[in-house]
Amino acid sequence: MQTPHSNALDIVAARARVRTTTPLIQCITNTVVQQFTANVLLAIGASPAMLDHEADSGQFASIASGININFGTASSHQFLAADASIEVANAAGTPWVLDPVSVGGVEYRTSRIRAAAAQHPTAVRGNASEVAALAGMGLGGRGVDATDAVDDVITAASALSATTGGVVAISGEVDAIVLAEPGAAPGDDAGTATVVRVHGGHGLMPLVIGTGCSIGAVTAAYLAAAKAAGLPITGPTGLEAVVAAHAHFAAAGLKAGQVAQAPGSFAVAFLDALYSVTDSELAAVEITAAAVEVPA
Repeated sequence: MQTPHSNALDIVAARARVRTTTPLIQCITNTVVQQFTANVLLAIGASPAMLDHEADSGQFASIASGININFGTASSHQFLAADASIEVANAAGTPWVLDPVSVGGVEYRTSRIRAAAAQHPTAVRGNASEVAALAGMGLGGRGVDATDAVDDVITAASALSATTGGVVAISGEVDAIVLAEPGAAPGDDAGTATVVRVHGGHGLMPLVIGTGCSIGAVTAAYLAAAKAAGLPITGPTGLEAVVAAHAHFAAAGLKAGQVAQAPGSFAVAFLDALYSVTDSELAAVEITAAAVEVPA
């Protein structure tokens, strides 16, 4: 269910593009969620590749459709692998997604995440505290958990979007996906940003490791499918792809919650729902969009 402001977003068509193009997604991601992320990608119709060593990550990035970078349990090899893959992705115009896991928590991790963000990811996806910290407007959360509310960091997300030039997605009870217009960064003239809110999901999702991290990989898949269809991966069509990825998760979470009893059964039901969610269930996800003014 979309509001008049969000009617231009064709979520069903975006999902169809993923299924018809089977994007190959390179995941440089944390060891806790690698298997779950791979299964999530397979369930939505994408193909996972967990190549995260610097010896071959750059070469593989040249054939990948999209790249997901998540430094949750990063090793020196993963940091170097990300550097190589980002360089190749930017040169080739390949979409890549940065998940700034626990940025602000410890200094070295934070420095490496900030260095990656400075390379202009196509999209950033994190929780509210991570987004605020990466934008320089917060200290980070409690480990990987957010201590800020989504609505309290919209200005920070808009500033981060203006800085990176990409879409910023904030995960929460209601996800917010933000795309800044020129002049939206603090210190510039006041600008505007488009804020799309995606309702849905289920209360058991935070109790299953990987439901947060894997959405970054799904976002990369949706962006890659848009590129394969000849669509721009920045601006409104980039926003549509990121919104569609979150809507897919929201619909699957709602569907899984109807049959799951606890976190263990939810994890299985969620994978099944990602695979089986129908066009009508996707279209029923509540999506609202509005332009908001970003203070100078």
